[in-house]
Amino acid sequence: MSVQLMGLNEINGSLVALDNVDDISNEEMVEIELADGSVRSGRVVQIEGRRAIIQVFEGTTGLSKTNNKTRLLGHPMELAVSQEILGRIFNGAGEPIDGLGEVYAEKRLDINGQPLNPVARKYPRNYINTGISAIDGLNTLIRGQKLPIFSGSGMPHDKLAVQIVRQAQLAEGDGKNFGIVFGAMGVKNDVADYFKRSFEETGVMDRVVMFLNLSNDPIIERILTPIIERTLTPRCALTAAEYLAFEKNMHILVILTDMTSYCEALREVSSSKGEIPGRKGYPGYLYSDLASLYERAGIVEGVEGSVTQIPILTMPNDDITHPIPDLTGYITEGQIVLDRSLHQTGIYPPIGVLASLSRLMKDGIGDGFTRKDHADVSNQLFACYAKVQDARSLASVIGEDELSDMDKKYMAFGRLFEKIFVGQGFDSKRSINETLNLGWALLSTLPMEALDRLDPEVIKENYDPKRAARMLNLNGQE
Repeated sequence: MSVQLMGLNEINGSLVALDNVDDISNEEMVEIELADGSVRSGRVVQIEGRRAIIQVFEGTTGLSKTNNKTRLLGHPMELAVSQEILGRIFNGAGEPIDGLGEVYAEKRLDINGQPLNPVARKYPRNYINTGISAIDGLNTLIRGQKLPIFSGSGMPHDKLAVQIVRQAQLAEGDGKNFGIVFGAMGVKNDVADYFKRSFEETGVMDRVVMFLNLSNDPIIERILTPIIERTLTPRCALTAAEYLAFEKNMHILVILTDMTSYCEALREVSSSKGEIPGRKGYPGYLYSDLASLYERAGIVEGVEGSVTQIPILTMPNDDITHPIPDLTGYITEGQIVLDRSLHQTGIYPPIGVLASLSRLMKDGIGDGFTRKDHADVSNQLFACYAKVQDARSLASVIGEDELSDMDKKYMAFGRLFEKIFVGQGFDSKRSINETLNLGWALLSTLPMEALDRLDPEVIKENYDPKRAARMLNLNGQE
C-alpha cells in the first residue's frame, strides 16, 4: 500500500529527511513529485525511529521543503522479468534502451535477490567451454563457479569479454539451455557500441541480456545506498540471471565489467555520506558488499539451471594487492590475470598463466568431463612454463648463449607456448580436444626426461615428437 506525505524536513546533498513517518521499510522505493509535476525516484537508506532518510537518484536540485509530495511505494526496487528479456538491452536501472518497447513482465523481482542457503548449494561440476586454450586447458571455468579476470588500464579485457560471449558454450555442446547476462558499469559510449555491435554481428545477441551503464550516466545508477551502498547494474544483471537459471532452468554465464568502476562509485557515495574510509578510501564494508554480488553464483539442489560469474576488474597501476583485486580474490574461486608484458609483445589473449588459477578446475575436468589426460597435461605445462621463467631469469644475467642445452630447450618451448598456445588470436575457437592435443605437441618438443610430472604410461601413449613437428608445421610454426 502506497502512502503520500507532504513536504520534506531536511535536504542535504542527494539525501532528504522525512519526520513522523510510520510503517516504512528499509530499501523501500519512493517517488517525490515536485511542484511542476515532475517526478523523481528515491530509496529509503536509513530509518531512525520515525525519521526516514531517502536518497534521491536524480539529485535534490530544485526540491523545496514545502511544495513536494512524497509517495512511499511499499516495495523495494524491482526488476520486471520474463523470458522475453533474452536478446534485449537495458540501462543500468533495468529499463529497455533498445527501442523495442517495454518487456512483458511475468513477475517483478527484488534486485537484491535472496541469499542461497549453503545447505541447498550443489558442488559445481562440468565445465564451460570458452574456446580459449589458456582458460579451458589451464584454468578451466566450471559451471557454477565465480572466476574473475584481473586486467589493467589499456589491456584488451573488453575484447576478451566479447570473445568469451561469442564462443562460450556448455561442455556438451548443446547451446539451447545456455544464455549470457552481460553487465557493463561506467563504460564509455564507444565501448558500449563495440559490445552491442560485436554481439549482433556474430549472431549471439538472441541469447544475451545486456545491462549498460554509461560513464556519463548518473553516479547513482551504478550505486544505491540502503545504509550500505547497493548496486543497480550488477544486481539487475544477477537478478535476471537468477530468474533465467532457477526458474527457467537455463545455464547462465554472467559477465560483469568493470568492477573497479563499481567500487570507485561505492567509494564516492560513501565519502559523500561522511562515512569513515578504509584502505585507500574505500568503505570498510567493501568486502561484504562485493561478497553480496559474487556469492549469487552457484547451483541449487533440485534445480537444473546454474549461474556462473566472470567479473572483470582493472587493477589500478597493475597492483594485484590493491583492495579491489585483493578482496575479490578472497571471495572468488581463482582468477585469470592478464599480463602486460605479453600484451606488449603482441600476444592475444595476454593471459599470465602462472599468475592465474581456477580452484574448482580439479573437480570439473578429467574422465567423464573433459578428457582423461587433462589434469596431467595441465600440470606438466605449468611445471615446464615455470622452468621457462627460471631459464629467462638466468639468461638475463649470463646471456642466453651461456645457458645449458636443457635451459635453451626450455626457452624455445616458452616461445612456442606463448605464441601458439596462449596467443591463439581473437578469431580462433578451440575445442578441448584441440587444446589438449596442442598441449601434447608442445610438450613433445622437450626431451622425455623433462616431463617429470607425468606417468611413464601416459608419456608412452601421447609423446610423439614427429607428430608434434607435423602439427606445428600445419600451424605455420616450427
